[in-house]
Amino acid sequence: MLLTVLGCQAGVPRHGRSSSGYLVSDTGTTVLLDCGPGPGVAASLSGLGVRLDAVVVSHLHLDHCHDLLVLAKQLVTERAPAPLLLAPAGARDVFDAWRALFPGADVPAAGRPFAHAFEIREHGPVQVGPLALTVHPMAHAVPACGIRVAGPGGTLAYTGVGDRLVPLARDADLFLAEATLDAPDTSDHGHLCAADAARAATAAGVRALALTHRPDGADSTVAARRAAAAEHFAGPVQRRRPG
Repeated sequence: MLLTVLGCQAGVPRHGRSSSGYLVSDTGTTVLLDCGPGPGVAASLSGLGVRLDAVVVSHLHLDHCHDLLVLAKQLVTERAPAPLLLAPAGARDVFDAWRALFPGADVPAAGRPFAHAFEIREHGPVQVGPLALTVHPMAHAVPACGIRVAGPGGTLAYTGVGDRLVPLARDADLFLAEATLDAPDTSDHGHLCAADAARAATAAGVRALALTHRPDGADSTVAARRAAAAEHFAGPVQRRRPG
């Protein structure tokens, strides 16, 4: 199983770094986890020549779904096969509203990009080729999920907040966890700090922890996040960067 980071910036893109976007490939099947804005998500997919089998959107916040607009237009314009799109309940209504942003170009389906670009389903377990995708509801300001990808080459668990975080990450080879905050969240918005992610990684028995969704890419920020995680997790704490 291969993880390729397209974007790992929390919130809006900054300093040339895209928001959330992660490619997971195994045995010829490729899944995109989140599709945030920036120079590196939809554009990188086009440049890499990747054929997507599925896209999973964890929640409908801008930094996790904005580039679905671009990806939908790319797929429709290129007449590419429609990948599965797993999205939160209510996403179809959002996508219908987004239709107004697409001009009726000379491609017949251009005015209905999401209906033609994707096979849309609400969050739920699904098998995509050799990959078993499961979603775990998480605490956040809007309906959100953590995503678990299990295949022949390993198991990856992707972020989340709440009491279902440990089941999401249980015995995963890699726990790709957000490290947005400097300290534990005292609000109900639903974000992790590095120490939260590390404690969950230890409780879940994961093999390695990778910190993502950081507020910036400064070496000092990365070092501080890794040091905080290392206090609570004895395994490898990886730094992930786009590309």
